[in-house]
Amino acid sequence: MPSDLRPPLHRHHDGRSQQPLLTGKPPAYDDRDDLPAVSPRRSTFHERDPDVLAARATRQRYIYASFFLVLSLVSFVVQTETAVYIANELKWRKSYCMLYFTHGSWSLLWLVQLAILRIQKWHLPWEPFWKRHVQILTQTAQMVEHQTLHLNGFQQKKSPVPYMIRTTAFVTCCLTLAGGSWYVAVNLTTASDLTAIYNCSAFFAYVFSVPLLKERVRMSKVAAVAVAIIGVIIVAYGPGVAPKHGSKSGGGAGGPKHPTNEPAARGFGNLVIAIGSMLYGFYEVLYKKVACPPDGCSPGRGMIFANTFGSLIGLFTLTVLWIPLPILHITGIETFELPRGEAAWMLLISVLSNATFSGSFLVLISLTSPVLSSVAALLTIFIVAIVDELLPEPMKNKLTPSAIIGGLLIIGAFLVLSWATYREMDEERRKKLEEESEDESVLGD
Repeated sequence: MPSDLRPPLHRHHDGRSQQPLLTGKPPAYDDRDDLPAVSPRRSTFHERDPDVLAARATRQRYIYASFFLVLSLVSFVVQTETAVYIANELKWRKSYCMLYFTHGSWSLLWLVQLAILRIQKWHLPWEPFWKRHVQILTQTAQMVEHQTLHLNGFQQKKSPVPYMIRTTAFVTCCLTLAGGSWYVAVNLTTASDLTAIYNCSAFFAYVFSVPLLKERVRMSKVAAVAVAIIGVIIVAYGPGVAPKHGSKSGGGAGGPKHPTNEPAARGFGNLVIAIGSMLYGFYEVLYKKVACPPDGCSPGRGMIFANTFGSLIGLFTLTVLWIPLPILHITGIETFELPRGEAAWMLLISVLSNATFSGSFLVLISLTSPVLSSVAALLTIFIVAIVDELLPEPMKNKLTPSAIIGGLLIIGAFLVLSWATYREMDEERRKKLEEESEDESVLGD
């Protein structure tokens, strides 16, 4: 039973049992639905239609998710094209350095978000605006830590900072291992193998979602994920040059100028990228479980916190994960060298594009699910193939029939998975509202 529906005998006697969580003035720049369900107007429970409210809430989440889906796809295509150009045309291949720059750039997400929020509410004085922003982040972090929208007195007083530090460190290390495996494997295996195996992370995201997120196994979802991966395989191994493929951690491979000689350690490289694919699927599910607000949180609050957590990942990368750079330089494994001229500008575009993609991707996972978000990322393979057809030489790459067939399979799988996820979210929200209404009716009798 939700904490706000408990009988008075079992409620915390701290003088705030009948007060909403967010006291004071109405929210300054987020929706009123950020307020938890605690409300003295008990009659509203009887007036609500669970079906209407559930459909409205789910529709709102998908509207926001659609925007960030488009933003993530566009930014990922730009990142892929620039990363491939840097590696193949400009010959700047500094794997860990690029990983460090890319993940470190995520620290800008919170600053950009704060600037956008401030512009939207420019008429508000800075002090109440900043106080409200900190309040939202603090309370959302408490919701994340305790996985409840209805915080009791003890939970509201407990600082979420220690939990967020531990969570940021754990999630960032998992992400770095997953991203680093791509850079290790890129020189050990073929671009086709890299594309096909790396994008199996969608499958692993589903596998980990079952035990960690308690997601039910649905044949429609299983089939959609399988079809999407088959589409990727068709694109990867179809006739023609190896398709361009971008890493979610900033790298790029494939294209006409990608080396075509048989790698000496192809089997080992495939094993490395398979482990990386599994780790990336685990990272997506882990982020959803330990760093996202619980179901029922408003989309606005979820988006604000997702970008903030992305900045924490970037901050941890900048302040801690620089340590391998001098070690790699001293040992000669990777000589540290900053890009210059055209490589520097292209790297800047690639890094900022990846930061945009990553922020959008985190929001997408927060609003929907890791499985849907992971399959959505596969759409970029087909979009990159289309863009390659339109680019001038030397970046042009002919659109092959296998790319078209594989791309259509990915699109079809994404649409099926989107509809299945939409219905599931709608059903869960409706069920929760019905339970709240029933509980309130019992207390009112």
